[in-house]
This record gives sequence, structure tokens and C-alpha cells, in this order.
Amino acid sequence: MLRREDGYEIATDPDRVDMDRVHHWLSTDAYWALGRSRETVERCVRASLNFGVYEPAGGQVAYARVVTDLVAFAWLSDVYVDPAHRGKGLGTWLAASIRDHLAPYRLRRLMLATVDAHGVYEKVGFTPVPDPEHLMVMKFA
Repeated sequence: MLRREDGYEIATDPDRVDMDRVHHWLSTDAYWALGRSRETVERCVRASLNFGVYEPAGGQVAYARVVTDLVAFAWLSDVYVDPAHRGKGLGTWLAASIRDHLAPYRLRRLMLATVDAHGVYEKVGFTPVPDPEHLMVMKFA
């Protein structure tokens, strides 16, 4: 567990994730997950490395998850900071903490996709894909 001087903390315990809150955030306010079912959110949490940010009173105020083999590759996903807690550097702190948590594994690559938060991720070392023409995607119905 990590703690800032202002009392916010980051924990990776999946049992501490406020599933109701995370489902609400993702399914109603995250452009990439609008309408995502509660069952899908629960399955994602169970299959991922989870990072929750908690305010000093204990309530969850942000969430992110990493899909990884902890050997070669990781995908940062579902990063969300509650609107009432934005502007406090929590997103940057969360991304940096995830980077630092994964550093000992010496992964070859940590990737993510974002439409509007490039500046947050650039602060912690993310850069545009140098060779996007090599990437491919498969979408399932």
C-alpha cells in the first residue's frame, strides 16, 4: 500500500475494490465502457491486477487495472478518477505507481489506449507507439 502526505492511498487488494462504484463509473461515465455490465466488471476485476485509490476517510475515488502475464507484456486499462477528486494529481500518481509496481518485472512493454489523457501518461514515461503500422486489432461482435 502507498500513501501520500494528504492521506490518499493506493492498494492492490481486489477485495477492497468498491464494485458498485467502479461499475457505476465505467458503465455510465467512461466513454470506452459505457453500458458495461456488472458481471463483466466483476470478471475484469477478478482477471486483472487492480489498483484502487482511496481517500483518507476510506472511500474509493479512483481505479485502474492491468492485464498482464508479469513477464513480457501488460495493458493498462479502465483508468478512472472520480470527478470530485480530479485536479489533485491522483491520475498521474496512480499511473506512476502502476509503472513503479511493474518495474521489477522488467516487462518488455506496457501499453494503453487513450483519447484525451495523453498528457497524464506522458508525465510518467508513456510515449506514442513508434511503429503503429505494426499493430493490429481483432474485434469480436
